[in-house]
Amino acid sequence: MSLNNYDFKAIEQAQQAKWQADNRYHTDNNDNGKPTRYMLSMFPYPSGKLHMGHVRNYAITDVLSRYYRQKGYDVMQPMGWDAFGLPAENAAIDNEVAPHAWTMSNIEHMRGQLKSLGLSIDWSREFATCNPDYYKWEQWLFLQLYKKGLVYKKLSTVNWDPVDNTVLANEQVIDGRGWRSGAVVEKRDIPMYYFKITDYADELLDDLKLLENKWPKQVLTMQHNWIGKSHGMELDFTYELNGQADKLTVFTTRPDTIMGVSYLAVSAEHPLAQYASRQNEKIAEFCRLCKQGSVAESELAKAEKVGMDTGLFAKHPVTGEDVAIWVANYVLMSYGSGAVMGVPAHDERDFEFAKKYNLEIKPVIEFKGKEYSTDAWQDWYSDKNGVCVNSGVLDGMDKDTASAKILEVVGDKANATIQYRLRDWGVSRQRYWGCPIPMINCQYCGTVPVPESDLPVVLPTDVVPDGRGNPLKSIPEFVNCTCPKCGQPAERETDTFDTFVESSWYAQRFTTPHDDTQMVGRQGADKWLSVNQYVGGIEHAILHLLYARFFHKVMRDEGLVGGSEPFECLLAQGMVLAGTFYREKADGSKSYYFPYEVEVRGNEAVLIADGEPVTIGKIEKMSKSKNNGVDPQTIMGEYGADTVRLYTMFTAPADQTLEWSDSALKGPYNFVKKVWRLADEHLTAIGNVEKSALDVANHSLSKSAKALRRKTHETIARIDTALGEHLALNTPVSSLMELANDIGAFDVADGGDLAVRHEAIITLLTILSLYAPHVGEHLLEVFGFDSRTLTFPTLDKSALVSDSIVMAVQVNGKVRGEIDVPTGTDNDTIKQMALSHEGVAKFITGEPKKVIVVPNKLVSVVV
Repeated sequence: MSLNNYDFKAIEQAQQAKWQADNRYHTDNNDNGKPTRYMLSMFPYPSGKLHMGHVRNYAITDVLSRYYRQKGYDVMQPMGWDAFGLPAENAAIDNEVAPHAWTMSNIEHMRGQLKSLGLSIDWSREFATCNPDYYKWEQWLFLQLYKKGLVYKKLSTVNWDPVDNTVLANEQVIDGRGWRSGAVVEKRDIPMYYFKITDYADELLDDLKLLENKWPKQVLTMQHNWIGKSHGMELDFTYELNGQADKLTVFTTRPDTIMGVSYLAVSAEHPLAQYASRQNEKIAEFCRLCKQGSVAESELAKAEKVGMDTGLFAKHPVTGEDVAIWVANYVLMSYGSGAVMGVPAHDERDFEFAKKYNLEIKPVIEFKGKEYSTDAWQDWYSDKNGVCVNSGVLDGMDKDTASAKILEVVGDKANATIQYRLRDWGVSRQRYWGCPIPMINCQYCGTVPVPESDLPVVLPTDVVPDGRGNPLKSIPEFVNCTCPKCGQPAERETDTFDTFVESSWYAQRFTTPHDDTQMVGRQGADKWLSVNQYVGGIEHAILHLLYARFFHKVMRDEGLVGGSEPFECLLAQGMVLAGTFYREKADGSKSYYFPYEVEVRGNEAVLIADGEPVTIGKIEKMSKSKNNGVDPQTIMGEYGADTVRLYTMFTAPADQTLEWSDSALKGPYNFVKKVWRLADEHLTAIGNVEKSALDVANHSLSKSAKALRRKTHETIARIDTALGEHLALNTPVSSLMELANDIGAFDVADGGDLAVRHEAIITLLTILSLYAPHVGEHLLEVFGFDSRTLTFPTLDKSALVSDSIVMAVQVNGKVRGEIDVPTGTDNDTIKQMALSHEGVAKFITGEPKKVIVVPNKLVSVVV
């Protein structure tokens, strides 16, 4: 029997048809006695097209899923769609279609693309988050949290487009203007719903210990810093306005710098700033300007710090001296009390502000060996070992002693407290394509929850948005309703949930995806949770993971799931990078070209269309804007899914960036063809040989056969450790390539040799099927194996023991020969073997001065 030529298209279609026909990767929630493994990739947004980042992500999860199936685990690998969100709404606006129709069409196309990759997914668990059967249950959970006081409504500062009358996400604000209308963006306070995630701040912080050595250190650090627990003090600066006494409260983590305060800064929305605005038109105009631009912390950090003196003063809590109150653009009302104290000598932002407006800079912390200068910022803040100076009663004290003294001196004007960088999670979005918030606004009863019996509140799916405001407001059949409390006419909430809400609990829902009686069924949750291996991009290391951890804890407290963390182990995959080509326009912008539009000639490149030069740009993350994305379908059409999978796994460690190269695909492709040839040659050689004759145990083995068998079992051990212990997915491919080379160089002389080669080839194909499942399983089936019951090769430790060891022989430091030493030979015999070696003896005259045996390595002769 002989194989035909390697036709990857026919093989991949045939294997995928088999998997679908026998429902190969279906899982249930019954206990079948096997250990379980829940493998999950961060699920995709249905943009309509896979990119190479998707391919890499899902290939990683799939290799590990197939590995654990071969190891005897009951493995679940589900897939769904993060279907709500702004991109779909924007695409719908551009194409004048309903987001629902656009999304469903994209899902259909991407599902086919994923199946063509040969992923071992249980498609029976598939869902899209825009389906009411899914979002009904997040509405339900929202109501449970509302009852518990973990949901509240308050004013929040947002980006407002005054032309389109809509709230803009931070990424929709470009140079201070709305992305679509071009209007100058304003800051506006609107009522929004919040999850009290801060109630779980300590637990979210403490439980990071449970994830040590299971999550990347970088991600744990990012989570830790984002929560940002700070021990500090609230200080009251008192003032009088129109005969009324009041106080301005600020929080600081460095109360020991209190004597260095030279100004106070409030937000443009603060009551004191508004009061000053009514007295001074210039301040009013400044406050109006402060309301323009992004409200993102990251943007504020980069923006120039500007302010105006309000002319108001507050009393210093220790000295009683007047401290000027300024309004500043870097202070947000929605953060803390909307006020901060300025200590320019010991805070870089305050230093920048003070230098700009010639405010006093007072050093009040002294560090040995350092002399303070106000000419340029010095990073004194990070040094916690200083002592107070120029601080009266605090002089000579360290931070902790000074803090205690301040509490004693100022009494009820200070309060030791703990604060978090973490803010409560604002989940309201003033956009159409999202899950409706299940609340009703009644003019008599105020805000009223939708009765649970009326869930889900269904989003209309035939709406074509135009980008001007929220279209839900103009749909009477959606908005108009009856107050469930008083029975009077009322209006339904038209805000929708932040799409982070949907992606925060899909892992739990996958365990019982079609349960219409509860959010998560305990049988499925108890069998599968927590997720054993979660795989996704580092860009989700903060918010998605934080919100998912929060959701798991509140679901646990509702009795829906067990355990404290949703994801046991995390692999943060590296990005896929590719080269860029562009020409610079007269206005400084760039026109980017696809790689196929360019011909590279050495260190230069020209556009094929006109033969004129283009600039070879940097290696960057694949993106549409840079035209450097690679279409997986095109590559799979040329090389096959197995080659693409091998390439994405082999080229770089999974947690590091992968630099794409079309030409480098030929290596994995040639490797697959080489395996095909080896299988074909072996298939012909075994012909009608009896099965028992292919059992290694029935033969005595030659030295070369023992060497190949040792290589086979070394490969098994190495790959088992790499995948099972280290999540090293690239090195196993190298090991398989080495084994294939040894098989190809092995000459079969007798039945024992044939049996050893058979074991080596079956081992090669079995492990290869983890990475290249189509060709691997196809060839195993040709050899008579059932691909539904493949098991990871069993390690025979006895095969790792060598009968002899090759030792180098040196004479005066130079290698002059090698000797084959039987295992267990004593040193005296080894010395005699070395000295009598023909290649060694001719370099020795007389008696050697020394003969040294380095066990299992070499013999060193000194003459």
